[in-house]
Amino acid sequence: MIYKSVAIVGAGFSGSLLAINILRHAGPQATLIERRPVFGRGTAYTAPHPSHLLNVRAGNMSALSDRPQHFAEWCTARGLGGGGDFAQRKVYGEYLGELLDRSSARAGERLHLVNDDVREATVTDDAVTLHFAGRPAETYDALVVAVGNLPPHAPPGLDPVAFPPDLYAHDPWNPAVVEGLTAADTVLLIGTGLTMVDVALSLDAAGFGGRIVAMSRRGLLPRPHVPPGPVGDRNEKPTSQASALLRELRQRSRAIGWRAAVDELRPFTQSLWLSAAVEERARFMRHLRPWWDVHRHRLAPAVAAKIAEMQASGQLEIVAGKPGRFDNRGDHVAVDWRPRHADEAVTLTARRIVNCTGPQGDLARSTEPLLRGLIAGGHARADANRLGLDVDAQSRLIDADGRPHPRLFALGPMTRGAFWEIVAVPDIRTQVWTVARRLAQAHWVGGEGL
Repeated sequence: MIYKSVAIVGAGFSGSLLAINILRHAGPQATLIERRPVFGRGTAYTAPHPSHLLNVRAGNMSALSDRPQHFAEWCTARGLGGGGDFAQRKVYGEYLGELLDRSSARAGERLHLVNDDVREATVTDDAVTLHFAGRPAETYDALVVAVGNLPPHAPPGLDPVAFPPDLYAHDPWNPAVVEGLTAADTVLLIGTGLTMVDVALSLDAAGFGGRIVAMSRRGLLPRPHVPPGPVGDRNEKPTSQASALLRELRQRSRAIGWRAAVDELRPFTQSLWLSAAVEERARFMRHLRPWWDVHRHRLAPAVAAKIAEMQASGQLEIVAGKPGRFDNRGDHVAVDWRPRHADEAVTLTARRIVNCTGPQGDLARSTEPLLRGLIAGGHARADANRLGLDVDAQSRLIDADGRPHPRLFALGPMTRGAFWEIVAVPDIRTQVWTVARRLAQAHWVGGEGL
């Protein structure tokens, strides 16, 4: 199929990088659409605090698949460190913004940037028409959904309508999260992963002198990076059976260290997930995902040291348990929660609750109008494990009848159900490169399409 025009909804990392790569491959005219005023950064890189660092070394954070050291070289040229350093996230946002700005300046009419909200898509066999909130509808040959992560769901037992923003912060990235607090207050962070770490650092940087309690079912913290050590030499795909793979991973961890054992799975993770049965994926999600997440997605050493310091001083407490009831008391919230392995619930009084459970992908609970419309029209469906949109190996949306649509694509975290390891820059840039080459008909070069 020949594409002459492509609409990309979402101008975060995935969408912006797709536009850049379409231009690099002399592909179709691209329209990059973003409802927020900032293009080329996304939530993670728009307005982070200087204490928020990338959790991957600069040497692995190039946006360009064919130039793996591009970001490291960009940093070095500006005196911002080298490939072994963990750059500030705001620096990475500047890098992405500069890439997009340069591409846009050279592109002319080949790239349009549209600041608007897509409310609906009309899909036919011949075209895709987008209906906007503030401009006339426009028709394209293909649509790429790159909306990033969906917002977190409210914790069970908490009705967001019953709590004003001053008591319950649904959006952990809202600057107001750190405002209006005193040293006598307690802030409860629901979740103990990477989002919690960011919010705890923001509270500390804002001078909050009160108590921070972070709660999750298991109370697991992301593990820290350490200086590079042994490198695994695995060259065969391991078993995709979760229990057998766990035993094998433990054995390898004893031999070469858990970091090397996890890292040597990277070349095989997507193929393992793709080949696993739906039931096996579900078992992994129920029993192993929290452990995988904290070992796979790690903290920069400086961040890990700061979190440890906050714990040691008593400023930050990590607890394992499950909240049950949230009671609005006017100027605070009484939270009944049951500690892990305990029979009785206890009560915690919090001045503010912040949802740090991380992004979710259950489309049935999404309020995103474009996604809801695509599903209601039968043009898309949720994946079997409800992690996001169902796509095939070419990132094409799977419709309600199980068929891939040649004009509809999705990128990034919303395709986690198909690829699993598709939330980090090294994985997304490969997916984006592949989709861009297909849209530009460049995948035939070198026999890739034969």
